[in-house]
Amino acid sequence: MKEPNVLSINEVVSRIAEFNTIIDARSPLEFTEDHLPGAISAPVLDDAQRAEVGTLNARVGAFEAKRLGAALVSRNIGDILQSQFANQPRDWKPLVYCWRGGNRSGALATVMARIGWRTTVIEGGYKAYRRKVIEELQSMAPNLNLIVVGGRTGSAKSRLLERLAAQGEQVLDLERLACHRGSVLGAWPESAQPSQRRFESLVWDALRQFTGSRPIFVESESRKIGQCQVPEPLIHAIRASNVIIADADRAVRSRFLLDEYHHFRADVPGLHALLDKLVVMHGTKRVADWKQLIGEDRWLELVDSLLVEHYDPSYDRSMKRNFSRLEQAPVVSLRDTDDSALQQAVDALVVLSRQIGTTAPRPSDRSAPDGAPLSHVP
Repeated sequence: MKEPNVLSINEVVSRIAEFNTIIDARSPLEFTEDHLPGAISAPVLDDAQRAEVGTLNARVGAFEAKRLGAALVSRNIGDILQSQFANQPRDWKPLVYCWRGGNRSGALATVMARIGWRTTVIEGGYKAYRRKVIEELQSMAPNLNLIVVGGRTGSAKSRLLERLAAQGEQVLDLERLACHRGSVLGAWPESAQPSQRRFESLVWDALRQFTGSRPIFVESESRKIGQCQVPEPLIHAIRASNVIIADADRAVRSRFLLDEYHHFRADVPGLHALLDKLVVMHGTKRVADWKQLIGEDRWLELVDSLLVEHYDPSYDRSMKRNFSRLEQAPVVSLRDTDDSALQQAVDALVVLSRQIGTTAPRPSDRSAPDGAPLSHVP
């Protein structure tokens, strides 16, 4: 009679490509908070059932809670097998985990293994994975060969990163992972931010796929991107790295931002509410003037005023305070934000990154060799 195999999280990550499906047996809320990259949700207890079992454990005792939990889990496993996994072939190789690699994943994995599927359970479950994420974010960050793309708001830094990634460069797009542009007006419409744990998992998953000494392009971010906090080791690595400035005239940046933030035209009350957060910095009169520009449909003037009064001074102060190599930073001029101008800027960024790479000291003497994943650095 077959039993599930048990692997440590280190073995799982090194062999992750061997598994056909990664199954998270925890509740839907636990899954939403964070999960292994590529995992699917197959809860053996839903949120209400998990709460019910936990309450029973606290009020009555562990035996009664386990008896109820076992009955619920058994029914749910039957439903899962008849729905989500009904058509899996004989040679299917699933990887299963729960919170600590115990009761929930063990129950599901045991049934699956006895059916005949080559089932594996993560020893220590999600908690072991979470520890690995934290440890590797700390160990990988000092070894990153980062090229920081700086530039005032509206200089199309995110568009430049997208193009760099599309042509095969290594790019860590923190704003995309955080689903936020990083400013008070930077929330993505109709897209919620991930939890802090989920954000860290996404960052870790991106970093572990980078290789060797090739440069990694990243934007000059603040410590917080919306509600997501950039991991401390990573923010230190970013601020100690070489910077290339993307520079564009204010008129170019204003037109770009007007297009980029077009959704605010359909949500003026929401924009007003966000501008109210700037009263503490700029006063009631200045914010009222901005709202008047909105009411008079003078959007380009609004954007230009926000750049002059708020964004440019704030960004300049932050860059001078946080980037010690700023004065030596080369500049890439962005004459416009159309395809041709963006591509010219991208080409210049690539050339400059190669030049910097031949002269700058490595971030750490523990760097991975070319082609080796950074997560394999000892």
